[in-house]
Amino acid sequence: MNHVSHTHDDPDHHGHAHEAGLAPASVLKYRERYKKARVFVRAVQSDTYTLTEQQREMRASVPRLIRPSIGFGTSENWNIMQPGDEPFRSQSLHVHFVTLEPGQRNEGHGHQNEAFFYILEGGRGYEMHDGKRYDWEVGDAVAVHNDCVHWHNNLETDRGAVAIVMKAKPTWLFLGLWQQGQIGTRPDPNDQRWGPRTEWAIARAPEDEVIPKVLKPSDTDWEWTPHGCVRQLAGDDVPLRIKATDAYLQEIPPASRTGKRWQMGDQVIYVIEGEGYDLHWDVEVEIADKYYAHIEREPTRWEWKAGNVIWVPQNTVFQHFNTNPDKPVKLLVGSNRLFKKLGYQRVVDFEYAPEWAAQRGIAVEAPEAQQLLAAAAPA
Repeated sequence: MNHVSHTHDDPDHHGHAHEAGLAPASVLKYRERYKKARVFVRAVQSDTYTLTEQQREMRASVPRLIRPSIGFGTSENWNIMQPGDEPFRSQSLHVHFVTLEPGQRNEGHGHQNEAFFYILEGGRGYEMHDGKRYDWEVGDAVAVHNDCVHWHNNLETDRGAVAIVMKAKPTWLFLGLWQQGQIGTRPDPNDQRWGPRTEWAIARAPEDEVIPKVLKPSDTDWEWTPHGCVRQLAGDDVPLRIKATDAYLQEIPPASRTGKRWQMGDQVIYVIEGEGYDLHWDVEVEIADKYYAHIEREPTRWEWKAGNVIWVPQNTVFQHFNTNPDKPVKLLVGSNRLFKKLGYQRVVDFEYAPEWAAQRGIAVEAPEAQQLLAAAAPA
């Protein structure tokens, strides 16, 4: 991909690099009106109680492969997935790129939602978060904690930097956590309703303050799981200050595949290296004495390569395949952690990753999935 940085009008996309200095006068840019209204949270509405037909129509018509690029124009060129997209996919995550020109930085700003960054290209740089510096380099994962004033800096003078950002921003906005803006945002000093400045203590739990903001490649290990070889970047047990987004790297060996997995939460997957395809089996519900699932007999196929993004919808059975016989595939996978908090911690593996199964001397077919299918079969 050719990455070119240009000014745009989205206050949370961080795209254009600026010279050092807070430039408070430029806060006016963030108060200008968009050419069309920005959709922060999408409405879910229907004339009937059931949403089954709407879901079927979306699944049948919305592409699950995204080919993002960064180039000239407005903020849409940096976007990967957000609630205002047409066609609409999901608002569990808002995903986009951040670019920094050589030796430059972006504008200081703050938003109540946190943000997970993974540094894709460039060399060395650093964050400024609430007046503290956090250094990073390519391959690092970076956390911008909630209610944080921040900006990103590129230390390299001969090359630009590119990061991909995954954040559960729509969740914050749905909950009414709307206070965001550029440095210089403040109440009218002539309005006597407001008292003097005080510390913003609501989001400053001492136990959170000591959690690292940058995760180095050596901070978590690669490990074989039933779904394949992964390295955790953000999660409940990962030493990175991210609360609402789960993320991991996954490598697929040459000419191999991941496990075949069923899970409720959707995923956004950026292809860092390699090429291959996905198989997706949609799942329908039968509501009888309890919930039953009907899984598609034949999957849809989605071919991808480096720089593409795969969207795996909610409640889908999926599997990733590496078609290159000589080189591995490397994926960055992100999802909204709220699914787990709502009770969807469990995943069901219909097949295991072949390497994981071989290490244990077991069959690739997962016995648990077969038991579930047998239990649901009519007597």
